[in-house]
Amino acid sequence: MFAGIEIIIVGVILLLLFGYVGAFDFNKFVEDNKVLFGKLKESNYDFYLRSQYGDNVDINARYQKRVKSAIVAFIGGLIVLMTSTINLNIAIKLVLVFGFSYLVFKDDYNKVRNNYKKNMHDINLQLPYYLKSLEILIQHYTVPVAITRSLETAPEMFKPGLRELIASIDAGDSTIEPYMEFARRYPVRDSMRMMRLLYRLGLGSQERKQEQLIVFSRTISNLQSKSRETKYKERLEKMEKKTMTMLVSTGAGVMLLLLLSLLQMFQNI
Repeated sequence: MFAGIEIIIVGVILLLLFGYVGAFDFNKFVEDNKVLFGKLKESNYDFYLRSQYGDNVDINARYQKRVKSAIVAFIGGLIVLMTSTINLNIAIKLVLVFGFSYLVFKDDYNKVRNNYKKNMHDINLQLPYYLKSLEILIQHYTVPVAITRSLETAPEMFKPGLRELIASIDAGDSTIEPYMEFARRYPVRDSMRMMRLLYRLGLGSQERKQEQLIVFSRTISNLQSKSRETKYKERLEKMEKKTMTMLVSTGAGVMLLLLLSLLQMFQNI
């Protein structure tokens, strides 16, 4: 068993030395095996990256960085565990090293995924209020003009999608696709339905505009009610957590005082 460990350690050290003197190109190794490493990539990783950094993000470079970090973590963890005095079976040590490397590999993915979920939550709460402000503008302007005028006061998170929507409309695209693209960019509660309603509102004649605007307004009011319910529920859950934390802390303090009192009593007997 020890011979096997020594071979692994020597192999890792030689690999590091070859990399240091230039005999082994670590970056080229990752690039040459990108097809193999690519099989480990999550199916929605590209989507999460574009959602956070935009379409200009270098997805390949970001993923290769993840792979390199995981390999370095594996080599470093292997050296630390194999040379440590911790009395563990070789199989357990390898499992620990692989587990550590996996966590390092998944770190960037978890960050962009959590950021996406947080943004979607914020968008879900703010979209109804943006649409309400848009509804007021539509009462005085056409839908394309109202969208353009709403850009300045819109929440920051909606501005990239609104700029693309406005650019498509200005370029002469009169189909529903620019509206659907906006909904796909912000795939939150009822975004698809709201953008369809907005598109139809833009197509409707002046006689039907008021009727369609009433439907649009009612739908927005329902979304605002859901948003307020969500905020209230989150506020209530936050208060409950604080209350439970306070009760647990108080209970633990009382138990500690009782324990100290009992120990004092026993010492005095």
